[in-house]
Amino acid sequence: MAFNQIQFQHGMSIPEFLQSFGAEAVKQSRWPDGFRCPRCDSANHCVLGEDARRLFQCYGCRHQTSLIAGSLMEHTKLPLTTWFLAVYLISQAKTGLSALALKRHLGVS
Repeated sequence: MAFNQIQFQHGMSIPEFLQSFGAEAVKQSRWPDGFRCPRCDSANHCVLGEDARRLFQCYGCRHQTSLIAGSLMEHTKLPLTTWFLAVYLISQAKTGLSALALKRHLGVS
C-alpha cells in the first residue's frame, strides 16, 4: 500500500492552533503593515474597547472599524477563537465530529 502523506502529517496542539489563529494573527493578516483606515487610508488610530469587541478608530476621519468588519464573521456573536477552535476540532477528528459533541466541546448551544 502506498504511503499517504496527508494521513501521517504532524497535527497542531490546541495551544499552538490558538496562538496561530488568535486575534493577533487575524490582525496581522488583515493589516500586515499595521492598521490602515479603510475610508481615508490613514495609519493614525486609537483602540476602543477590550479584547473581543475592539474597535479601531481613525484619528483623521473618525471612522470606526473592527477586525471582522466586512468579513464572513462580521455579524457573529461568538468570539473568533470559538469559531477557530470549532474548525480545528472538526479538522482534527479522524472519524468525524457530531454537532452535539462539538457543542459540548465548545460550550455553546
